[in-house]
Amino acid sequence: MATSEADEVREYRMPELAEKAGITVRTLRFYRERKLIPPPRRDGRIAWYNDHHLARLRTIAGLLERGHTLGGIAELIAAFESGRRDVGELLGLPGAVASWPSETPVRLTPEALADYFHGEVTAENLTTSLDLGYLAVDGDEIVHLSRRLLDVSHTLVEQGVPLAAVLAAAREVREHVDAIAETFVTLLRTHVAADALERGEDVGETVERLRPLATSVVDAELTMAMNRRMRAETDETPPGGHSGNQ
Repeated sequence: MATSEADEVREYRMPELAEKAGITVRTLRFYRERKLIPPPRRDGRIAWYNDHHLARLRTIAGLLERGHTLGGIAELIAAFESGRRDVGELLGLPGAVASWPSETPVRLTPEALADYFHGEVTAENLTTSLDLGYLAVDGDEIVHLSRRLLDVSHTLVEQGVPLAAVLAAAREVREHVDAIAETFVTLLRTHVAADALERGEDVGETVERLRPLATSVVDAELTMAMNRRMRAETDETPPGGHSGNQ
């Protein structure tokens, strides 16, 4: 082990750093390849890591425990290193937003949020959004947890769907999605995790690699379900555009 006199930060070789972080050397290499940790200091052919790398690895472990994916963590780290001050909380500081999923957060003033939804930002809708965890208050600003969800909500409101109805649907969707997530987690835990351990693979890496399969299944099933529902709606509507008993 060496000591950097410039900043008095302890330094470690890769195996020692991996041991202190509670991960395998293979996982550490994977994180380095994904640019989740900064490059090490090079001294000839020897790579030296320091306490800053160790802190980053512990932060990554904490985010993984809270449900973030490695891809989402990479986005958060990139945003933090580019100066996004709101992402500091997402990278390990205490607070409600620390448990947010791996989505790109958006900072808005209350006025900008009101303009975004054209008068739909009522006290009741704000309360519902806070309860769902979509919004958090940070000083004079409001933080929305997901750029994608914000844009979808905006588009639905633009199409004439009341924001209250959008939020009600979001609550119902979350219940179904939680059940779907439990199905896939159980599937992987039962049939994949044990085999991965026997092969000496990192379970987290294996699950991250297979996660897009779950997304593909859900997308395909939702597409087919929407088609079935639309066909059913069409079949139930008689000529002339009226449905139901006359």
